Amino acid sequence: MTTRTGFWKNSIFSRNKKSLDKAPAEVLDSSSLPKHIAIIMDGNGRWAKKRNLPRAIGHNAGVESVREIVRACADFKIEVLTLYSFSTENWRRPKEEISDLMGILGRALEKETPELAKNNVRLKISGKIEALPAHLQKSLARSVEFLGKNTGLILNLALNYGSRQEITDAVNKLISQGKKIVSEKDISDSLYSADIPDPDLLIRTSGENRVSNFLLWQIAYAEIYVTPVLWPDFRREDLLAAIRDFQSRQRRFGGL
Repeated sequence: MTTRTGFWKNSIFSRNKKSLDKAPAEVLDSSSLPKHIAIIMDGNGRWAKKRNLPRAIGHNAGVESVREIVRACADFKIEVLTLYSFSTENWRRPKEEISDLMGILGRALEKETPELAKNNVRLKISGKIEALPAHLQKSLARSVEFLGKNTGLILNLALNYGSRQEITDAVNKLISQGKKIVSEKDISDSLYSADIPDPDLLIRTSGENRVSNFLLWQIAYAEIYVTPVLWPDFRREDLLAAIRDFQSRQRRFGGL
């Protein structure tokens, strides 16, 4: 335990003061900010392995990145931040790791909900949460209700989420309504994300070049930014780099 205590003291908390120094939002062009940023938070396990630490420590370290990126998005007046928190495929992981992840999420909700409220953040959940542990479902419902009247950043957690399942659910919903011919708008309006705009910017950490069954319908015209930075090391300056890269691109949406 001494080693872990030293690790937390020297690695996470010692860098907080520096990493939380706010770079001025004025360096960004406020007229071309992405309205919706979606992030595939990858690399917790590799981050822990590089330090000869249990994977659970990597997941815990990733919570600090979530905290900082939520604050940054609120500062930058981003409308929606979607975080790929637990996929339908993640159930294939060892039971102990799944238990760790559920516990980390539950503790983070309890700790961070008051802070989210102070920052006017509203919480949304996308995914089949009925398959999550009952205690976690209750915690999620409490946090969503507590933050429901806030008008700032929408923090959308993709939990037990898979895009193919989402599209399948949308189609089945339309079939149950008696639809025989459907439009793109019908499908969009039946997705978990029907009440929020599609992502403008998709960020994937850890250098992997794939979208991993994440928002397949919604990212049709998203700009994709891949960084080799592992999620527990991803900080405000890394988000700034991604947004600046986004602002340097010309988005044609199929036109000239």
